Amino acid sequence: MIREELSASYQELDEDADPEAMGPAELEDVVADEVPVTSAVSGSDAERNSPSIRFSRTCLKNVFSVILIFIYLLLMAVAVFLVYQTITDFREKLKHPVMSVSYKEVLMYDAPGIALYPGKAELLSCKHHFHDHIPPLTHLGEPGEIQCNTQRINYTDPFTNQSTKYALSVEGPTDVQKRELVFLQFHLNETEQDFSAIDYLLFSSFQNCVKSSDKAGFMKDCESSFSSWKFSGGFRTWVKMSLVKTTEKDGRESVEFRQETSVVNYIDRRPHPEKSDQLFFVVFEWKDPFIQEVQDIITANPWNMIALLCGVFLVLFKAADFAKLSVKWMIKIRKRHLKKKARQINHIS
Repeated sequence: MIREELSASYQELDEDADPEAMGPAELEDVVADEVPVTSAVSGSDAERNSPSIRFSRTCLKNVFSVILIFIYLLLMAVAVFLVYQTITDFREKLKHPVMSVSYKEVLMYDAPGIALYPGKAELLSCKHHFHDHIPPLTHLGEPGEIQCNTQRINYTDPFTNQSTKYALSVEGPTDVQKRELVFLQFHLNETEQDFSAIDYLLFSSFQNCVKSSDKAGFMKDCESSFSSWKFSGGFRTWVKMSLVKTTEKDGRESVEFRQETSVVNYIDRRPHPEKSDQLFFVVFEWKDPFIQEVQDIITANPWNMIALLCGVFLVLFKAADFAKLSVKWMIKIRKRHLKKKARQINHIS
């Protein structure tokens, strides 16, 4: 009788799972689960204790599997959030590149152009000096030496296209090591204005102006592209220039001048009748031998994003695979438990 029950139990075990496809641990669990059924006939203690042991073990396994599934679901949610955040950060970095600033040291600058708009004022003298040494002024208000390379250009105002403007273009300093500077003097006789000033602007290359076939068009473009400043009469205005080169997104380069100015009051010792002539003094000098180069850099690296996405998707796939296996294992355990319970009821009956 016992042999028939054992054979029937092993036959049901074969129907439930293939022993060849099961590992040693699973076989041991199955045998452990089956032995109490056969021993229920022989002993009352085993019959009382074995169902509770099987129930507690199955319950712990199910709870542990559910906890693992929730943990991996949480990891999947974190992975999805990381993917979304990474893509969002990458798009923001593409829209807002970082400005990179570098400094290039030079020995000589290309001679900049100094466009002056004197109006009715007259140029008295223009000289290049070195090492910041400007000799004492003599014969104030009288014409002196003009040693600078100059160009006189008349052109139409680019903003009104009606009035005609007169520009005096002067070659700027080049030798930054010798601290070369350009010193200019103007005078304006019998001005009708309460305040007098001379406008000027700086452009990148004086030689481009000299070589240009359309100097009027060249000055119109300069006035449209560069900012203008002023220096007043009765003062010595010292202008220290610095050069900034900016690389645009499309690869074009633009040049901008930045300047620092210092103004010193001029003590006019001329006789009173001669003070009707308003005097202007201005000095142009390079601030330092460094050219500031500015360009936009996109800090978003697509390879880093691709590597992160690959790792996140790998975690997602592994989590999904583990969750699927856990669910299958829980269903299998549940079916096995129901079959065992049905066999016990049939045996008792």
